[in-house]
Amino acid sequence: MLEKILKDRFGYSQFREGQREVIEDVLNKKDVFAMLPTGSGKSLCYLLPGYMMRGLVVIVSPLLSLMEDQCQQIHMLGEKRAASLNSFLNAKEKAIILERLRQLKFLFISPEMLQTDRVIHKLSKCQISLFVVDEAHCISQWGHEFRPDYLKLADVRESLGNPACLALTATANAKVRHDILTQLRITGASQHIYSIDRENIALHVYKLNHIDRKITETIETVSNIKGPGIIYFYSREWAERLSRMIENQTNLRVAYYHGGLQMEDRLLIQHQFLNNQLDIICCTNAFGMGINKPNVRFVIHFHYPREINSYIQEIGRAGRDGLPSIAVAFYCDEDRVLPQALIESEYPDQETLPRILQRMMSRYPLTETDTLSLFMEEGCSETAARFLQYQLSQINIKAYAIEELGAYIERKIQSRKKQKLQELDDMESWLKTKGCRREALLKFYGERKTKTMAQCCDYCGSSINEFKKAKETDPKAPLTSNSWRETLRQLLGEKAGIR
Repeated sequence: MLEKILKDRFGYSQFREGQREVIEDVLNKKDVFAMLPTGSGKSLCYLLPGYMMRGLVVIVSPLLSLMEDQCQQIHMLGEKRAASLNSFLNAKEKAIILERLRQLKFLFISPEMLQTDRVIHKLSKCQISLFVVDEAHCISQWGHEFRPDYLKLADVRESLGNPACLALTATANAKVRHDILTQLRITGASQHIYSIDRENIALHVYKLNHIDRKITETIETVSNIKGPGIIYFYSREWAERLSRMIENQTNLRVAYYHGGLQMEDRLLIQHQFLNNQLDIICCTNAFGMGINKPNVRFVIHFHYPREINSYIQEIGRAGRDGLPSIAVAFYCDEDRVLPQALIESEYPDQETLPRILQRMMSRYPLTETDTLSLFMEEGCSETAARFLQYQLSQINIKAYAIEELGAYIERKIQSRKKQKLQELDDMESWLKTKGCRREALLKFYGERKTKTMAQCCDYCGSSINEFKKAKETDPKAPLTSNSWRETLRQLLGEKAGIR
């Protein structure tokens, strides 16, 4: 039966590693945690069961662009009973989707939208067959500070009648897995853990003496190696700066992408990159999640991420077609200053905290919106304000004296800072590895390198020359017959990219 649906609905004759096992547990109505490598077809694990179960499949998705892409892929399969409910829609469009929930099979939605009383009320009137948390690592990565609504998903699920839960991710070490399971309250879930190793991606790390040298090396590298590719930066300013420099000094088609752009601009740039109209994206970590572009040949980290889980996620956007690709990280001693400052900015400082709490208590009780505004008026960043608001929402504030309340919050802050700084230390320790980089990376996930490969890492003899362009070409030249076929394949996807 499973193979027949796989063939009839999705056009495949056999499952990839892990898919059948996950699907069988989902169909048996078990809570499931699945860690499957990037490009392994995680979406099939909820799409196929959706056709075998009565009711609506609710998929919690982290990004608007990802939701739209996922929904479009299902539509391209011929399935019209799929919709995306997000803040990009106007009030009328949202109302139309909510009124036709009973006619839908798949609903993509953000964790924030699931905090809306009207949405919960409408969903509670439907039969929910499966509650999916896609990119579940976001619970641990973003939930505690940036997007605390991720930490409320267990309550949302309970209000919907506790349907079976499927948590999906490509990357989560033991600590992150524990956090996901704890926050979703599925500690007894059936777990399917597969290797994070992407053998077709060579790992290269280079320490440079100065930021100017890093700029030079980055531009020289993208000029010489095969594309398309992605370059990651800490900040919007750096993404824009290098994008302009690459555009001025090479003939490559390049654009920058970050959270400060209008949504329409972000969607346009993403569309251009997917359809081979851009060679390089210079971006912050706002770009890449769920991007279904098989032929990304390189990922460069101009700035390294704050933790290894993010690094694995980001380099995993290369080589989804299984062909040789390369991940290059450049770093210098001064790089730590910015991520450390960003970690500090995510929490109210010791001088600000007592003043914030005093003012809040003098006006208590406040709505969530008023509380957030008050914290930001007192100098908190939005991330710090959301962290503080969430922590206070978890306790009975009236049971604390102001000094006790301050001490409680300070303990929470120090605990999270300690964890974040340890993750940063782990990332830097890996960059400075004196040995096989792949082996050291796998060790972080409790895995071991099981085979020798020609293009493993720079320490093991992998040469960046193997990834150089065969010959100089002008990317702005008209498309050849081969490239239009590739473009058409990208537009249509391999059966809409479901696998």
